[in-house]
Amino acid sequence: MDILVYGIINSISLALVALGFALVYGISRLPNFAHGALYVVAGFLTWSLARAAGINYLLSMLCAMLLTGIMGAMIYRFLLIRVRGMAISEIIASYAMGLAILEGLRWWGFKGMTYTLPPFVEGSIMVLGVPVDYHRLLVVVIGAGVVLVLWLFTHQSRIGLALRGMAQDERAALMLGIDSDFMALLAMGFGSMLAALSAVLLLPLGNIVVEEGYNILILAIAVCIVGGLGSWMGAVLAAFLIGFAQIITVVYLGSHFQMVVAILAIIITLILKPSGLFGKQKELEERV
Repeated sequence: MDILVYGIINSISLALVALGFALVYGISRLPNFAHGALYVVAGFLTWSLARAAGINYLLSMLCAMLLTGIMGAMIYRFLLIRVRGMAISEIIASYAMGLAILEGLRWWGFKGMTYTLPPFVEGSIMVLGVPVDYHRLLVVVIGAGVVLVLWLFTHQSRIGLALRGMAQDERAALMLGIDSDFMALLAMGFGSMLAALSAVLLLPLGNIVVEEGYNILILAIAVCIVGGLGSWMGAVLAAFLIGFAQIITVVYLGSHFQMVVAILAIIITLILKPSGLFGKQKELEERV
């Protein structure tokens, strides 16, 4: 029961972490390697607004999400748009920006284990005989809601359909008058806001530290590679596979092997099925 309950919680947490990365890549084919940095920025913004500025906690979270979304859009507008279409340059530019943000926060003084966010709800409840705190249950409910809302947004709204059109066939979308750069900018903004949402939901379960940005980036990449780059639903399924594998590893081997599971998932997927479970990429051809 422990593995079942906490496996579901961990899986939905991973899905929340990876959805923003998957959204940006799925629409604009941009690998946003600043994803982890934006996650940490959202946490520090929430802490700064709530603790230092004395703003209401809920309002601080909403402001942090909005500011992070604007920051992500600006990263695309002033940096990534100049290297779009050059795969290696995209990776280098986005990772360099993420590195600059994280190390800038460390230089600014945001380091150590002193920065924490309070949980939304105190207390715990028994679920199938397993004690689970209310905040984790709220993460599960909100995470499932985010997946549903994202599906409805991309299938029912005008902007969502335009984003799907860009993801499916960019040239055809351009012929129909859809602005490729504007859609990519929107995707980067929405993806950054999703990273911020996962931050304000998950960071109350631990501390806000700069190093978390690197861990989050690895987890997001692992989920998206296993699920298939460009597939949002594949990312959700991969989150459950990796999430349960991590919990089983924690139970039988120890918590320090959690990140090893994510890295092994990347390596095994690239060896056996480079396009991932539901990826649209061409499989690597066998070479003699």
